Amino acid sequence: MEGIPAERLVFVYNANSGIGNALLDSIHKTLDPKSYNCNLCAITFGLFSEHRKWKEFRKNSGVDMEFLHRDEFKKRYPNISQDKEAFPKIFILKGGRLQEFLQKEEINNMKSQEDLIFAIEAKLSQI
Repeated sequence: MEGIPAERLVFVYNANSGIGNALLDSIHKTLDPKSYNCNLCAITFGLFSEHRKWKEFRKNSGVDMEFLHRDEFKKRYPNISQDKEAFPKIFILKGGRLQEFLQKEEINNMKSQEDLIFAIEAKLSQI
């Protein structure tokens, strides 16, 4: 009998991993938020930590979530389109395959944690 494949949301930030990148991103996000190019980062994280409402949703949603920076995503999923202009993006992993869940344009139009939470809940209710 075959097991049920793991399903999860895969969040991909439009930033690279590492402490130096995180520090530069935090400074950029604070000093010039309009030119910061990762709205997913801005919505979910403040200067030093994860936003409280988002963190509570993430922990209590019952949905498995994976969070990757652009360079980590490229290593983990090398067969998926790697155009850096495509991020941030959220995928859903179903049946061992990644499918688009929320696209860059949708994420970049969001203004708050509440917008992101609502979009995730609405999309999940359609699946």
